[in-house]
Amino acid sequence: MPDLDYKGYLKLDELLKLQHPLADPPTHDETLFIIVHQVFELWFKLVLHEIDKIFEMLDNDDVIESERLIRRLTSIIRLFIPKLSVLETMMPSDFIQFRDRLRPASGFQSVQFRQIEFACGLKDRKYLGMFKNDPAAAARLEKRLAEPAFWEHFTALLHRRGYTTDTEESQRQGIVSIYKRDGEHALRVLCEAMIEYDEMFSLWREHHIRMAQRMIGSKTGTGQQLVESAYGKTSPMGSIGIEYLAQTLNKKFFPVLWAARTEM
Repeated sequence: MPDLDYKGYLKLDELLKLQHPLADPPTHDETLFIIVHQVFELWFKLVLHEIDKIFEMLDNDDVIESERLIRRLTSIIRLFIPKLSVLETMMPSDFIQFRDRLRPASGFQSVQFRQIEFACGLKDRKYLGMFKNDPAAAARLEKRLAEPAFWEHFTALLHRRGYTTDTEESQRQGIVSIYKRDGEHALRVLCEAMIEYDEMFSLWREHHIRMAQRMIGSKTGTGQQLVESAYGKTSPMGSIGIEYLAQTLNKKFFPVLWAARTEM
């Protein structure tokens, strides 16, 4: 058996053959578009890997290690914004040369992104219709829907520490008391790590919207046909484009943490 080398360990021969532009005639920027999105999916895989470990740590009352790994999550999401800046070096006139080839493919079909949202508490069954022709993806999302989300793992930890967590009001008051009570520094730092992760995710959403607007203006997304196929003309998501993406800016993973700020 040959010695393990860098190329073999990382499966580089296979990895570097996974970029297959479709434009005819070929266009220079399609390779950029493919690689950036493939890289995002690799990072999504790591985010899910870290989230599952964080859940395990929270369930084991390991506050310090949970906080450390949540900081890692934030560092990963922070990297997403400069990756969008690479896409922004592409001009709309360059994108349009291959954009129609993408139909009906869409970022809406990223099952890993939906898994991240579901795991972090933004569970919405309506998205499963996008995966009706992909039973494996639908099963992954059903599993995330059924499992406790991030906030539930966190409040279970608080409950074991003696805090009342049966209502949002009691959770909010518990958070306020954590910030005010001596001896709860580790929990305060954990809360700060969680809200920083939530904030960074929101900043990435906003930058993504501005990038999409810069590229396609108010056009509908390439996945509009897919959405209508899944849900009909009266889709619960309406027209997917900048207007839909803008609605996602109000999404927060941990709204109780944000609400508690007002009472401190």
